[in-house]
Amino acid sequence: MVDTRDIVLLVGDDPESRPQAEQALVAADMTVVSLGSGEAALAWLEHQTPLVVVLDLTARSLDGHATLRLIRGQPHLTDVPVVVLTTLGSDEDIRRIFAMGADDYVHKPFRPAELVARIRGQTRLRDYVERLNRREKNSQIVLELTQALASSLNIRDILFAVVRQVASVTQVDRCSIVLVGEQQSVGYVVASSDDEQLRDLPIHLGKYPEIREVLATGNPLVIPDAAHHPLLAEIRQNEPFFGFTSLALVPILHEHGPFGVIFLRSKNPMSFSSQEMALVHTVSNATAIALRNARILQSLRDESQQSAFARLEAERRVQLFQRYADFFESAADGMVVIDRNGTVLFANPRAREILGYSETELMGRRFSALIVDEERERVVRLLRGFGSGIYPRCMDLGINPKGGSPIIISVSFSSVLHEDNAVLFSFREVTLERKTAVELQQTKEFLERVIDSSIDAIVSADLSGRILLFNRAASRLFGYDPNQVVGRLNVAALYPPEGARRVMRKIVDPKVSGPRRLEGYRVEVVNAAGEPIHVTVSAALIMESGQPVGSVGIFTDIRDKLRMEERLMRAQRELRAREKESIVAELAGTAAHELNQPLTSVIGYAELLRRSLRDDHNLCSAAGIIISEAERMAEIVRKIGKITRYETKDYVGEAKILDLEKASEEADSGELR
Repeated sequence: MVDTRDIVLLVGDDPESRPQAEQALVAADMTVVSLGSGEAALAWLEHQTPLVVVLDLTARSLDGHATLRLIRGQPHLTDVPVVVLTTLGSDEDIRRIFAMGADDYVHKPFRPAELVARIRGQTRLRDYVERLNRREKNSQIVLELTQALASSLNIRDILFAVVRQVASVTQVDRCSIVLVGEQQSVGYVVASSDDEQLRDLPIHLGKYPEIREVLATGNPLVIPDAAHHPLLAEIRQNEPFFGFTSLALVPILHEHGPFGVIFLRSKNPMSFSSQEMALVHTVSNATAIALRNARILQSLRDESQQSAFARLEAERRVQLFQRYADFFESAADGMVVIDRNGTVLFANPRAREILGYSETELMGRRFSALIVDEERERVVRLLRGFGSGIYPRCMDLGINPKGGSPIIISVSFSSVLHEDNAVLFSFREVTLERKTAVELQQTKEFLERVIDSSIDAIVSADLSGRILLFNRAASRLFGYDPNQVVGRLNVAALYPPEGARRVMRKIVDPKVSGPRRLEGYRVEVVNAAGEPIHVTVSAALIMESGQPVGSVGIFTDIRDKLRMEERLMRAQRELRAREKESIVAELAGTAAHELNQPLTSVIGYAELLRRSLRDDHNLCSAAGIIISEAERMAEIVRKIGKITRYETKDYVGEAKILDLEKASEEADSGELR
């Protein structure tokens, strides 16, 4: 099986999307293998493992879903991410894609940047999982080694097991433990991974400048290329055939400095990763404790010849040390053991790192001396509680680290060591978490005040309709007390029958992918007295991790607005009626003025006619009748003119009247209404 971890396998027969996807991936500096069918992809995958598989579910040669199932059925492809391209977008389709084993999907037509981002996201996730697996494996190895170092009294066998395991994990040719003798110029190889029988082999440190460098600085040393490293120049002159290409050394430390090294050597060129060096560093710490305990044990055994009681007590203390070793050296949290008087007995490296003290500085120090002044009385009560069997958990305490500002730690106490009259507690620094929690609480309270101060009613409910938020404006609008509503009333009670369902259908459409927003929608709601209220509502779903968890609506009371609109409409109707009356008056006045002149002419000509016809009695009588009727008509016209008095053109003197001829022309052209 070939591991092609840098190749992206692109599978699909879409003539448009596959070239587009291939072009986008190549532009993103990815190595792409593009195959046009599911059969070809499965054949390729039998012998190779890609970085990511990009699978087009619309492939016609072999159904894309079948290809996905077959890929997920291969054991060696279990951890390979699969990103699918699909035109389907319903919730059921997406659930089906993920149920079949897809890690992510991109909707077609896709944007190249989105496809590249999805693939890189999957590769980052895969790298993260692989790092976690390696870290877990290394942690398990460290745990086994530290337990072995802490539990076995045969230090020789244990040291050989340690170097053999380290050599296997780091894949070097030789791993050795070198301790410094009383004379700093001589070291002793006490264990070597390639020789189980090796015991206390003396070496002259003058021939090992790399060991002297680590002992002098107390820092790890990595030499990837021994043939060119300046530190080994003198050794290369005396020994041209050096034997090893890459070296790594980690000091074995105690409170007075390094007293040995773990020495890794490889014949082939290699670079030691930070994880490998961290593992070796942890093993060196455990080895230091084991060697120190072994020395203590030997010393106590010598003293036991003088006092049997002293010997038994010393062995008990050694066993106690051994039980603590795995806790102290491998725990990610700080761990400290105190007696019931509050005196520090032991502290692991993480505890010393957080507190800023060395192991020597912590031993014998009072626990209360580490606490901020404001909490000293609290610590006194804690120590009293230990005697009564009270061991608090997840308690926050203020600590004064050495040379730093006060910090907050979360502490859990345990009575697992009660038989030794000691208390074990673990802790971690939570200063930033507590500060963030305070800021979040302040932000939450501010947002609550903003919501409560809104002039619009704001109501939020879960997916079952149970009201979770009801601000003061909502209380004023609906007439409910918030305490009667929150957690008790269903949001449907605020609407007429089926009103709530109609609003939800506006923001949830099964035909449309994703939630929608509803803005300025006019709807009728019902207050506590059952009275209808006209409002506009803006509503939306509340999403969490891509899934709806509730809804929120903002209600604006528009009753005043509607009343104003009604008054405006009435005013407009009255104005139109008055405009009509005015037009009638205008027309009447104009007609009166226009008829005045013709009637005057009729009366004048009739008078002339009557005078000329005096001899003819009948015709003279008819002219008199014409004059009489015209004068009567003129009187009516004068009365109409006095009532209207509407003028728009020159008439007699300075008077103006409506120009009927122009008005008639405008009416004919459609301009006069």
